[in-house]
Amino acid sequence: MKNYLPLAFSLLLALASVSLAQETSRAAPSPAPSPKPAMSKAKIQKNLIAIEKKLWEAWKNKDPKPFKAALSADTVGISEGGVEGKAATLKAIAESSCVVKSYSLSDFKVTHFNSSTALLTYKSTQDITCGTTTVPPTVWSSSLYLLRGGKWYAASHQETPASAQP
Repeated sequence: MKNYLPLAFSLLLALASVSLAQETSRAAPSPAPSPKPAMSKAKIQKNLIAIEKKLWEAWKNKDPKPFKAALSADTVGISEGGVEGKAATLKAIAESSCVVKSYSLSDFKVTHFNSSTALLTYKSTQDITCGTTTVPPTVWSSSLYLLRGGKWYAASHQETPASAQP
């Protein structure tokens, strides 16, 4: 028994020193200030429609600057020419042979997938020629928007010609 007493005492001393060497728990940080209330769905819709109208006007004027600011870095444009990213889209706008005589946008609808993803759909009625090709006079358009860093960015756009009404 006497042989075990120094061993037990050494073990107890070792465990005590380990427990004293541990960091003391720090107080939990104060909670972050509560975020601003989320934008209402009506305000989001108004905001997305305004962005879309601004982009149509920029396209009409062959001005890529609003697109550069509004398109996400990973944007995907879908057209009869294929799929293109942001750089190709900006170049196509600047070098466009299209003449936009008139256009109107209507029948807007926003579908929310979550708090940071929304799909804007609408009808475009237009009088546009690109080179010698007349663009379909009515198309159904969709633009997918993503909320990143508090700003809505256009992540995808596509248009489908409307079928002829009987």
